[in-house]
Amino acid sequence: MNKELGKKISIPEWYAGKNIFISGSTGFLGKILVEKLLRDCPDLNALYLMIRAKRGQGPEERRKDYINHLVFKEVRETNPAQLDKIKVIQGDVLEDQLGISDNDRNTLHENIDIVFHCAANVRFDQPLKQAVQFNTLGTHKMLQLAENMKKIQAFVHVSTTYCQCNEEVLEERRYPAKHHPLGVAQMCELLGEDMIAEITPKLLNGLPNTYAYTKGLTEELLWDFRSKFPIAVARPSIVFSAWKQPIPGWIEGMNGPTGLAIGAARGVIRSMHCNPDYNIDAIPVDVTINGIIAIAWQRGCRDDRDIFYVNLTERSNFLTWGESLEIGRQNFYKYPLCFSLWYPDGSLKSNYYHHILCVIFFHYLPALLIDGLLMVLRKKPFMWRVQKKVSNGLKVLQYYTTKPWVFKTDHFQALEDSLNEKDKETFYMDTSKMDWRPYLLDYAMCTRTYILKEPPETLPKARANLQRLYYLDRFVQLCVFGFLVYMLWSYSHIFVNFFDWTKSVILK
Repeated sequence: MNKELGKKISIPEWYAGKNIFISGSTGFLGKILVEKLLRDCPDLNALYLMIRAKRGQGPEERRKDYINHLVFKEVRETNPAQLDKIKVIQGDVLEDQLGISDNDRNTLHENIDIVFHCAANVRFDQPLKQAVQFNTLGTHKMLQLAENMKKIQAFVHVSTTYCQCNEEVLEERRYPAKHHPLGVAQMCELLGEDMIAEITPKLLNGLPNTYAYTKGLTEELLWDFRSKFPIAVARPSIVFSAWKQPIPGWIEGMNGPTGLAIGAARGVIRSMHCNPDYNIDAIPVDVTINGIIAIAWQRGCRDDRDIFYVNLTERSNFLTWGESLEIGRQNFYKYPLCFSLWYPDGSLKSNYYHHILCVIFFHYLPALLIDGLLMVLRKKPFMWRVQKKVSNGLKVLQYYTTKPWVFKTDHFQALEDSLNEKDKETFYMDTSKMDWRPYLLDYAMCTRTYILKEPPETLPKARANLQRLYYLDRFVQLCVFGFLVYMLWSYSHIFVNFFDWTKSVILK
């Protein structure tokens, strides 16, 4: 195929008759990818989903649970026959040869045209050995599997724009790793945990965590397979909730910004080290998936063996951290949570020492007071533990919230430009006209409804609780202010005497 074919054949036409293998299909990205393929590539042949075994459930039971998920509601209602195209392959990236049976392996070798490798451990605080086993070795096993696929036309690896976050500008190209991926993996197998922990900072060499490090290592693995089959790398930035599909505002999990939003809405997070003028490098999950689907199409339509790198992030319609805080604050005032520990308030601090001071006074001291009161009442204290967990999470994230990130998106723009008009509408990637206010409101409502399990009918109770917390917060502030005034008044004679003494010393 020549390089211009991508401009002549539509995305649904290219996917027609294809068999697709997907890892990470039960995750946030994976489910949206499966739903979009079923929705808008109706003539694909089959989706083979690698799903871990679950005690007491066989592949068919796992499949039934999967297709009954809320994200597939529209497909179930409008074209239920599409769901019959889902096939479950029992497997796990942590097992030898992915834990895939010989029969299933042969099926994949003979039939698969496209591979989407979405599985990843996204925890920032995981030990190096676990991160390498999941992210690096897991990808190596996927590459070895794909190497024997007779019909493979595209292998799309989902990475991250933060895979080289010590670079001032991330370009859409290869970044050679300083350490050989398999050498690092072998070292992790041979050394004990204490030794690995000791040398981890040297290996990271300025990178903030093992997630970023192993993602960079993993991209280097792909380079060794580039001559064997067509490979592309999708690098999404911070993946936010859905803009339009499958449900406006749809979100899963409490990682990253979602955890911050929930902590702030519960009144637990009242200060964050962050420059409010810096952009959030966010991209809606449905736009991310449209990009990933188009990347496979583009890769399959090219006749070269170069790895195709694409940074999937916002290109023009930027949202700052400060703007997101103010919009989010108003959303959670209008649609509060039922369970909040205190009235939601607080701000972003660009100065680290200002932030630490606020953490001491508004995180730690209230936690100690509440736990002390609970102990007096012979109840189990928990606030100090909560605040320590919050502080650890904020420390991990502040690396990303205190730097101005620059990601090149020339390939992303060219990818969108290569689509025909109908595909641009179906596989939309242009967010330049997206209004962040209604988008973030949908995000807040879905977080409330689907993650925290607080449906809309609980709003009257939540609003009454918010009002009580507001008055309690103001009462406590008044008491603290009154106490400070009382202390100043009570000991004012000391300050007067000190001033008189200082004045007399100076005059002498």
